[in-house]
Amino acid sequence: MKASDFDDISKEILVMVTSIFWCLIVTQAPFPDNIAVETKLAKTAWHEACQIKGINVKLTPSGVKMLLTYTSQVRGELKMKMHSLTASFFGFRTSNSNSVIRQNRDLAESLKDGSVFAFKDWESKKGIYKTELLQLGINVMWFVNQHDKGIVYHEYFNPMPIKVIALVLTTIECCINKWLQGLKEDVKFTSATYGTVYHGHFGSLQRFDERTAPYRLLKRIRTNLHDTARFHAGVDTLTISSSASRISDAVFEDAIREYQLEEQDDAEPSEL
Repeated sequence: MKASDFDDISKEILVMVTSIFWCLIVTQAPFPDNIAVETKLAKTAWHEACQIKGINVKLTPSGVKMLLTYTSQVRGELKMKMHSLTASFFGFRTSNSNSVIRQNRDLAESLKDGSVFAFKDWESKKGIYKTELLQLGINVMWFVNQHDKGIVYHEYFNPMPIKVIALVLTTIECCINKWLQGLKEDVKFTSATYGTVYHGHFGSLQRFDERTAPYRLLKRIRTNLHDTARFHAGVDTLTISSSASRISDAVFEDAIREYQLEEQDDAEPSEL
């Protein structure tokens, strides 16, 4: 196929390219340093989709431009879904009452202090990177059901990538920042405003992994996040084998008998 056939590509192909690109962005470059990084991921997504569908179409500049629009869209969608989750999880309330406004402001400031919002128990600072809100965000964004991206393209999420965890933590912080003045305010979730915040969380996760390497704590957290998300989507955890693909012992016994018979045939002298 030629690039001029782009308009004839089925909607299914375009959906697949977009889905793969979304997966690549969130797992490899949630806040790309430059457009070259995004373009490379767009080309990779296009190539993988073409291989899966068995077609050969050249990615045009217009195709690249279309895909790059999804970089900010995926962050915007995550922010939108995390807003209500974050507000209800921590107890932020919409009110013009001075006391409620003060409570919201104090809560936001306390949660941001040392990034305690990342703890399972943010008051006692226990359970680092085990907050249920992190799991909720992953579930609602990529593991809603058996047809969601985290299931269909599970190879990108197993175990849960550190960059995905950093992205969700960054989004949570953005949602908390909405309440810093006590009243809910709109906060732009762009690379310019939150790229540094993201790299801060990513760096902290890397240091956590290094300091706890003998115990493989982060690996356990990542595996648990992925397995729990799959369960939420209604899918069992990944296994190497299944009853459908398991070869019975009887087959092995037949193979042994076949080999023995072949050996006997080879040993018998052939008639002249």
